[in-house]
Amino acid sequence: MQKDIQERDPICPLCLRPIPRDVPQSLHHLIPKLKGGKGGPVVLLHHICHKEIHATLTEAELARDHATIEALRAHPRLAKFIAWVARRPPGFASKVPGRRRRR
Repeated sequence: MQKDIQERDPICPLCLRPIPRDVPQSLHHLIPKLKGGKGGPVVLLHHICHKEIHATLTEAELARDHATIEALRAHPRLAKFIAWVARRPPGFASKVPGRRRRR
């Protein structure tokens, strides 16, 4: 039986997979709060997708160059992650290693 429209799982705008209710999820401020984004637009993401964003980009890079979903999806490392995670089921969760961004 198919879910009603109101009961459908939201779609992660980064990886475009559904976000089941029982899967870790988090809100991402498109402009980091510390860089003036408090009260600004937020998007609901899989927790693994959110962790990958912050493992890849600094707060300054997010605010300056990656304040939209389109810009995030275009980043080479995030694009590679998206291609990888898209082959996983919506409930897939994995540890994202610690900080891996270049300084």
